[in-house]
Amino acid sequence: MGIIKLKNIRTFSYHGCMIEEGKIGSDYTVDLKIKTNLQQSAETDDLTDTVDYVHLNKIVTEEMAIRSHLLEHVAKRINNRILAEIQSVEKTTVWVSKINPPIGGDVESVTIKMTEIRK
Repeated sequence: MGIIKLKNIRTFSYHGCMIEEGKIGSDYTVDLKIKTNLQQSAETDDLTDTVDYVHLNKIVTEEMAIRSHLLEHVAKRINNRILAEIQSVEKTTVWVSKINPPIGGDVESVTIKMTEIRK
């Protein structure tokens, strides 16, 4: 088994429970870690034998573009879509961070982490 990580995927999205968040938007970062078998691609040096991180990034950016009230909801959609579209992925973990959240304090970001395992 092996791990592929995508760090600090930056998006501008419209998530949040407040009406203003849906209109104004905010900066977000997403980190993604997937577990898959990398042995064949390590031997063949062929992109078709591995998980293409361009595909992973596309899933993240497309799901982040769909408004959700909760970060948990968008994180679950990202994980579920990865498992549905990429059969070789055994486990996926996503961290979704809202930068400078409107919570009435000096907070750099708020992050949720969710993991899904292929059943």
